Amino acid sequence: LQLVESGGGSVRVGGSLRLSCTASGPQYRKYIIGWFRQAPGKEREGVSCIGPNGQTDYVDSVKGRFTISRDNAQNVVLLQMNSLEPEDTAVYYCGALYMHNPNYYSNYNVWNTASYEYWGQGTQVAVSS
Repeated sequence: LQLVESGGGSVRVGGSLRLSCTASGPQYRKYIIGWFRQAPGKEREGVSCIGPNGQTDYVDSVKGRFTISRDNAQNVVLLQMNSLEPEDTAVYYCGALYMHNPNYYSNYNVWNTASYEYWGQGTQVAVSS
């Protein structure tokens, strides 16, 4: 599976961006797609993820501001980011985690980067005050 992120950029505080993760390869619909971010000098951290059947998770710091969605027909996962803050500045990556059974989303540790088999190259998000 290959993943390509796009949509990053520079915005002012309170602005919005929409990130896209486009996947190519077999069995895309059997993967959890997760968005992670990595700021300079920090570890990669989970932001949001979505399962094959639309199950979603968000880290507390982005709840109410970010929305993840998935278009299985287009092999695209979107991350709509509103009310951006300087703390959101980072390189954003999408990753793919294979589900042997799509009905057991809760069995997977979606916040563990080691759980993900594939990663994109990342897209930069910069939020200035």
